[in-house]
Amino acid sequence: MSDRINTLDELLSDPMVLLVMERDRVRPEQVRLLLERARRPAVDAVPPAHVVAKTCMQQWLGR
Repeated sequence: MSDRINTLDELLSDPMVLLVMERDRVRPEQVRLLLERARRPAVDAVPPAHVVAKTCMQQWLGR
């Protein structure tokens, strides 16, 4: 590999990466699925504390 930024396709076709993935019993499709899931926002995510606090304060103050 070089110092330049690689695309996912380039990384998943690199012989060394493929060897490590084979050793670890990981398939390229699994990596793609994992990255796709990580990119999507979580449906059941809890909002940050400052958002919860602001919403609660608005409800308590009747705004």
